[in-house]
Amino acid sequence: MNILMVLTSHERLGNTGKKTGFWLEEFASPFYVFKDAGARVTLASPLGGQPPVDPSSAAPASQTEATRRFAADQAANEALAHTSKLSDVSIEDFDGVFYPGGHGPLWDLANDAASIRLIETAFAGGKPVAAVCHAPGVLRLVKRTGRRPDGRGSVSRRGHVAHQRRRLFQGRGLAAPRRHRWASDHRAEPRVVGIGGEGFAGGARAVAAPLISAAVLRSVSELDEIGGPLVR
Repeated sequence: MNILMVLTSHERLGNTGKKTGFWLEEFASPFYVFKDAGARVTLASPLGGQPPVDPSSAAPASQTEATRRFAADQAANEALAHTSKLSDVSIEDFDGVFYPGGHGPLWDLANDAASIRLIETAFAGGKPVAAVCHAPGVLRLVKRTGRRPDGRGSVSRRGHVAHQRRRLFQGRGLAAPRRHRWASDHRAEPRVVGIGGEGFAGGARAVAAPLISAAVLRSVSELDEIGGPLVR
């Protein structure tokens, strides 16, 4: 099985003067779920090369078994430092796609033409696409051919679970569709949701990331139940 993990290239948290990027644990945990299952994992980002890590996720208090394993994994660090440029990647080469969270995706991947095209092509081919924490923002402009004659984004029909509340998606240019359903608290029980049959999203980062990556490995067409309550 070949899995594509798509990371952000954006490192500025709006006009706050703070740094952002991808959340380390939300990358490391699913990365090893895939690797331990024998999958071949390819990393990509809009600009290619080293994607920015959110500094808060690299702090000692944020470390987990997966992040510590990654820190000691020279081959994995080398792969992260040399991600492929997303526009050069073809979904035809992969069986599924995973988007780690962090605030960065809300700025670049949510509007990235190559990412949108990749997700739409994956959906059309029945391939699973997954996103955790803030990363479901990448689905904002995605459309499903034949499902929405009005041309609206695919996820406004079924909805998805965010890591905390609607305000997390109301960042720069990311007004959330009113039909989304939201988890009330990211610290609560893990929640996973099926999006239009081939997409998975979830919150409670420490638990949802491995749950969703496991769902990708299963390549299911509908997510009936996986480790937590299904949100419909």
